[in-house]
Amino acid sequence: MPDNTFRAHDEAFWRTFADRYDVQPGPINLENGYFGRMSRTVIEEYQRNIEMINSSNSVHVRQRFEKLESVEIRKQLADLLRVPAQAVALTRNASDALQSLIRNYNRLQPGDQVLICDLEYDTVKSAMRWLARYRGVEVIEIEHSHPASFESLVASYRAAFEQHPRIKLMALTHVTHRTGLVMPVKAIAACAREHGIDVILDGAHALGQIEFDLEELGISFAGYNLHKWIGAPLTLGFLYIAPHRLADIDPDMDEFHFPATDIRSRTPYSTPNIPALLTLPLVFEEHRAIGGAAAKGARLNYLRNLWVDAVQDAPGIEVVTPNDPRLYCGITSMRFTRQADQQAMVDRLLSDYNLFTVARSGSACGSCIRITPGLISTAADMHLMAKALIELS
Repeated sequence: MPDNTFRAHDEAFWRTFADRYDVQPGPINLENGYFGRMSRTVIEEYQRNIEMINSSNSVHVRQRFEKLESVEIRKQLADLLRVPAQAVALTRNASDALQSLIRNYNRLQPGDQVLICDLEYDTVKSAMRWLARYRGVEVIEIEHSHPASFESLVASYRAAFEQHPRIKLMALTHVTHRTGLVMPVKAIAACAREHGIDVILDGAHALGQIEFDLEELGISFAGYNLHKWIGAPLTLGFLYIAPHRLADIDPDMDEFHFPATDIRSRTPYSTPNIPALLTLPLVFEEHRAIGGAAAKGARLNYLRNLWVDAVQDAPGIEVVTPNDPRLYCGITSMRFTRQADQQAMVDRLLSDYNLFTVARSGSACGSCIRITPGLISTAADMHLMAKALIELS
């Protein structure tokens, strides 16, 4: 692994990386949390795979993809996570994975409780509420105090566990999509285990920009995207189930194409995006070559800190995401405290400074503006963002 992979401050190195991507002229994109770009070489590989599968049709799929290539791709994905291949199953995205885990979790009884918080993804919230209607459980919803700290987050969950002793299952988001807050997953999961509570982890924004070990985190169930920080085509994600916990997740609607001992029975069986899946070996290779999550995370955090440090104490600006390195990543949110309508300020950033961001609401801390640099963003982009925020405040 080359030493310069980890040079988060090295604009010349990261410019050579950015040159591998085609970017349409237009606004400076600081809303890279939606999905990531594919490199030019990945796009070319994807297009070749589309043409190949289209021309070979089921001959290739039946003879090679189903029997050989899909098995190897699962193994490579598992190697990336440092987990056994039998612990992962490919899905279309993290939402599909999390919905499968939630609806097929079989350890709930009528009268049990499940837990969500204000920062969960709306799809996860609705899936947990679905359990209330169809499994007879009660949904407990908590809000995290603002500003959050490592200790306050853990304490919020401990208090909920003690106040609601019938909680059996909880959702937990590793990197929250509303503010970019990084949850102290290991500490919360340890506390949950003490109370006999299982955790389903939403890792959609974590994979590729945060280094983690699922076993060390104490997580048995999780869902992830491959199209955010890994660099894969859209329509790719996966679920994770620790092998010793597979029996606690039922086959999806009596899925029969795989035996009950195979994790792939825990997702709906359908024709996947085969050309996209065949692109994954190259995606994983490029991810490792750049230094993986360690290098990408260091770069994104560096870019994040350039604008945050410049505006942290500016009048009229509140950085919503805590400045504790344990609790932030490249995604960070702020608000204009003198403006009621944050969407109007998103529009001003675009119209006046050519900076594309996104407004987020739904958390107890209030509406905010999410700013997410990407791997092709530059220090100059972040300096412009800081200048714009200060002038607009």
